[in-house]
Amino acid sequence: MHRSSSRPLQNPGFSPDDEGMIRGLSQDFATAFNTGNYDHVSALFAPEGVWVASHQEGATSPRAIEKAFRQLGEAGHQDLRLNTMRIDQWGDVAMEIGHYTVAIRLSNGTTAIDRGNFVNVWRRLGAWRLLASSWSTALPPLSGR
Repeated sequence: MHRSSSRPLQNPGFSPDDEGMIRGLSQDFATAFNTGNYDHVSALFAPEGVWVASHQEGATSPRAIEKAFRQLGEAGHQDLRLNTMRIDQWGDVAMEIGHYTVAIRLSNGTTAIDRGNFVNVWRRLGAWRLLASSWSTALPPLSGR
């Protein structure tokens, strides 16, 4: 028997407090990146957390995640903005979907704007921590990145 896929998934553990917490943590992420606190960025990830993004090597440990974001900052990425569009929660796991923008200071002195989408998977491990974060740019690779 075929079931209609138009019904939303049941979210028995959904909590507006958890949604607010996750939204706040995403803003903490952007603030930490924008202020060069890359150790704080990596601390938002679970020990087994991963970060993957277009045109970047994936990072699969807290140390690698910190290094990846440090390299982005040193390469001129700044003014990260995260806009959460949706959060779905299933008990101690939540999925956050949104859009990002980041300015990229280029070697010739100009600034490019990168826009794209992100998906974050959060797990409550006492506190909410990122299990996986995937960013997908809408732009082709820039030369000199």
